[in-house]
Amino acid sequence: MNHEESARGSYSSFVSSLIDAALRGADEKLSYDTVVMDLREFVDSFDALVVATGRTDRQVRAIAEEIERLVDLSLGVKPQHVEGWVAGEWIALDYGDVIVHVFDEETHDYYDLEHLWSAAPAYRPERLR
Repeated sequence: MNHEESARGSYSSFVSSLIDAALRGADEKLSYDTVVMDLREFVDSFDALVVATGRTDRQVRAIAEEIERLVDLSLGVKPQHVEGWVAGEWIALDYGDVIVHVFDEETHDYYDLEHLWSAAPAYRPERLR
């Protein structure tokens, strides 16, 4: 299954492009354990959740920054809301239809969103390089 497939069908081209840009940004800054979860069957407020992990607060910020840069460059879109920038343990980028969470290792393990949403179809991309 690729990130565009799910029980409800393909994402819109906008959502698919946003996910692709987020995955490229995460990959550029060497995130690991990146996953895309299709939540369309579970929530009405957004379509997909992208979760990426960095090893340090500096890397978490760099990943989030690169995702913001590439989404803006690709689609001309900025997040509607950003949380967590100061602490750098968990940065949430809200793009409306797609929510991006960038965690440090400890915070990722603590919140374990993949387990919370384990019923959702998930896609783990291979490294892009």
